[in-house]
Amino acid sequence: MSNIIIALDAMGGDSAPEIVINGAALASKRYPEAAFLIFGDQRKIEHLLDDHPKLLAVSRIVHTEEFVSGDDKPSVAIRQGRQSSMQLAINAVRDEEAQCVVSAGNTGALMAMSKLTLRTLPGIDRPAICALCPTQRGQSAMLDLGANIECNANNLLQFGVLGAAYVKSLLGIKNPTVGLLNVGEEDIKGGDVVKQAAVLFRDADLPLDFRGFVEGNDVGMGTVNVFVVDGFTGNLMLKAIEGTVQLYTEYLRQAFKSSGGSKLVGLLATNAFKRLKARIDPRIYNGATFLGLNGIVVKSHGSTDDFGFSNAIGVGVDMVKNGLNEIITDELDAYADRKGQKKN
Repeated sequence: MSNIIIALDAMGGDSAPEIVINGAALASKRYPEAAFLIFGDQRKIEHLLDDHPKLLAVSRIVHTEEFVSGDDKPSVAIRQGRQSSMQLAINAVRDEEAQCVVSAGNTGALMAMSKLTLRTLPGIDRPAICALCPTQRGQSAMLDLGANIECNANNLLQFGVLGAAYVKSLLGIKNPTVGLLNVGEEDIKGGDVVKQAAVLFRDADLPLDFRGFVEGNDVGMGTVNVFVVDGFTGNLMLKAIEGTVQLYTEYLRQAFKSSGGSKLVGLLATNAFKRLKARIDPRIYNGATFLGLNGIVVKSHGSTDDFGFSNAIGVGVDMVKNGLNEIITDELDAYADRKGQKKN
């Protein structure tokens, strides 16, 4: 593919538009096939692009002074933000002017606007937020991370299909293992919804390897490639993982500053700590995908830096290059065909 057009919400995020433009400049070096439609205040954006002539050469600015703030409720954003940088960037995907939109703005507003504008893929009732997390075995995907606080069993089944397609596309895993996050591995444990979802998974004949129930400690071990969970629990898990990483990073920092001997050990272990930091750096995993929409939408963390935002753009580029939605559609069609054959 010669050009992948990425629509950027330049005004979304804590440090916009600086991190958006600087992040796009980093991403354009890694992905020379990417070009950018940048939505936001032209005067501010042009000033930043002056420092990045190569990015300027593959970018076009669409001016708007309106933007969605971090405090806006989704209903307010939809009603009052029709000319906002976020909405116009999403419109570009709907109108096939871009193949992907990336925003560090208000998560609730981005999801609501994207769902209303792009609609869901056939066979998907609700989109889900999916992201990769580091594990002992590499990386695993988890969804939903907050889009759907309450889910039924069929929602969880659909999340499994979406998550499996995601790791096939992003990680190249041909037969992903999928687990339902629960309070225990035994079939008798958990609420009615996860029990019903487990039955659906076992009976569905899906193109994935369903491993049944998994527990919270399985996430760090990477027991499965895809962890399926409702949005309430998934969001709690995500924040708990982020907080734990920050806690132990601070513990290590304090430990190696506590005495002269500790400082010496820390100095000798500098390279090891650099490798550790590279593996757990949250910026590397920045970029959650709104799966199940009729278009690719990537949500960057609002407080990320240039490097983190460039990785969110990278997620979008990879999703487009690897045909994420085509994989999802093909597998949903195949599943529908099998269900029809069983009924007949």
